[in-house]
Amino acid sequence: MFTGLIREIAEARSFNNGRLELLARYRPQVGDSIAVNGACLTVTALSNKGFTADVSHETAAAIALENLRGKVHVEPALQFNGRIEGHFVQGHIDYVGKVSNIIKREKSIDLFIAVRKEALTLIAPKGSIAIDGVSLTVSETFADRFRLTIVPHTLTNTLIAGYAAGRSVNIETDLFARYTARILRRHDSINWEDVERIGAIF
Repeated sequence: MFTGLIREIAEARSFNNGRLELLARYRPQVGDSIAVNGACLTVTALSNKGFTADVSHETAAAIALENLRGKVHVEPALQFNGRIEGHFVQGHIDYVGKVSNIIKREKSIDLFIAVRKEALTLIAPKGSIAIDGVSLTVSETFADRFRLTIVPHTLTNTLIAGYAAGRSVNIETDLFARYTARILRRHDSINWEDVERIGAIF
């Protein structure tokens, strides 16, 4: 489990046969979970200057593999011994979207991301979303894309300032939205008792 708050910009040194070698200041332990560009990976080896993590076939099929080079977002797993910020992120990538447009504002940018229409059923204005592991709030949704407002702090502390139209991004939709949608799909009809039960769960 993660929060979507990036702790380090690391460098992907190599990616071969499912093994991702990273140069990083963060010092994990072998077996630790760590999110790289939002995807939960397992640390398998340590080096003097970083660590290696395995990328399974299932993960490789679900993420933007082309971004596992150069600079990458890194976040260690959440520890439940302090304040929790961001939002609950599992590190399970749901979709790969593409940056369709970027509009620069005075102190922020509007980032538009195109995605399959089925994904938009899980994306709501003012709802949480993780883009390449970064916890963000959805500003607006459209028929085939959604808009994010990226504030200066996020631009300074993530790689998003360098994104350009056409870049693929890893998308993890809101955990609660996914489970609620699954509950609703499993029932032909739903009543107020069901709604109250779902609310009690979340």
